[in-house]
Amino acid sequence: MLERILIVCIGNICRSPCAQALMNEALSRDKRNMKIGSAGLAAQVGLPMEPTTRAVLLAHRHRPPLHRACQLERSMLHQADLVLAMEHRHIDSIYRIAPEARGKTFLLGKWQGELEIQDPFRQERTAFEQAYRQIRTAVEAWTVRLGH
Repeated sequence: MLERILIVCIGNICRSPCAQALMNEALSRDKRNMKIGSAGLAAQVGLPMEPTTRAVLLAHRHRPPLHRACQLERSMLHQADLVLAMEHRHIDSIYRIAPEARGKTFLLGKWQGELEIQDPFRQERTAFEQAYRQIRTAVEAWTVRLGH
């Protein structure tokens, strides 16, 4: 049974905290006590969620959590039962950090034809909206696959 899900992107201020928030909401509706975390491959530790990501979540009636960017560590990969990344190159980086993460690491967009969710950082709000829609769809698909 899955207890810990880790969601990974680059900076841990746009995509992965958005996915973490949506996954937490989806799983809490089913009263599941899973731990959802997120981290970045090149995080500036301590930065808050990117303001446009936060605004998009609020606009879609989600409650963005308090968030501080966190650097991905090998121990996080060991503890996770499932690791979800935004891009194939993130998976490659994860395997370099922890080769044993093979078999439990997938794209968040796996069920959308191996969709890579592009980084909206430093782009217009439309890029954040697109990332949000892709993340929401991917989280919904994973929630179904996880039996929720």
